[in-house]
Parts: sequence; C-alpha cells; structure tokens
Amino acid sequence: MSKDKIVVGVIAGSFGVKGEVRLKSFCAMPEDIANYSPLQSEAGVEYSVKINRSIKNGFAARLSGIRFKDEADALRGVKLYADRALLPALPDDEFYYTDLIGLEVLDTGGAVLGKIADIQDHGAGDILDIRGPALKSALLLPFTREIVPTVDLSARRVIVNPPEDAAS
Repeated sequence: MSKDKIVVGVIAGSFGVKGEVRLKSFCAMPEDIANYSPLQSEAGVEYSVKINRSIKNGFAARLSGIRFKDEADALRGVKLYADRALLPALPDDEFYYTDLIGLEVLDTGGAVLGKIADIQDHGAGDILDIRGPALKSALLLPFTREIVPTVDLSARRVIVNPPEDAAS
C-alpha cells in the first residue's frame, strides 16, 4: 500500500449467516472507522462500511458487495485502508505506524543500529522491532519517550536510548 493509505481495521471473519463481517477497528475512537468509508483492501477492492452493532472485540458490520456468509468468511484477515487525507491530523507526539516502518535507528551516540521493521502492540504499549546487520537478533524496544527521545520523520530517523541490558 502507498503512504497515502493508512490501515484502519481488519476483517476478523463473518458474523452470523447473512453476510455481516466481524470488523476490528484500529481507530482511536473505534466507531470512527465507518466515517472513513469507502475503505480499500490491499487488492484495491473498495468497500462501503455500515456498522450495525458492537460485538466483543469489534463490530458487526455490512460491507458493500458482501451478501452471503461464505463471502464474508473469505475476507477473514483482509486489512482495510483509508485515505490519509480523511484521517485526523495527529499531535506532535503521535505517529501512524506506516510512517515509522523503515526509519533508520541510531543510538544516542550516533551509531546506526538498523531500521524499524515492525511495530507490535500487544495491549501494554507499542514495541519497536528493530533489525539490522549489526544486530544478532531483533532488538525490541518500548516506544516511550524515555527509550525513543527523538522521532524525525523529515530526516527519516529515530534516536533511541536502549536500556543497558538490551541485546545488540
């Protein structure tokens, strides 16, 4: 996907037998996902979204063109993207994951550690997954001000202050 698209949710499978989907929203206000409709899949298919009701871990929703349970089942795992222009501007200390992936990572001494390969969120906060030739294994760092004091999107780099016991 291009940098003009931001992943805002994922289809978690079907809900019921009438073509509804289980929709998991990644938006700060989960119900806002419908405001960014139509959403687009990685394959370029556009879906208008209508949220019918809240369910555990998401919403029961209708997507345009999906009428039957087997069609909804086939979409399980499909990420849904919104146009960046439709999304709200972020405060200075917040970032879209897509803007951070691929940024060069330097330590506070200026040594290059690698690049951000992924960002993980298991509920307790974001974790940067840093990979590089000088690293024996992935370096996983919490994305906090203490550990990541500088994010410079224009220079395409972040400065990190890893704990003393961080693997290198």
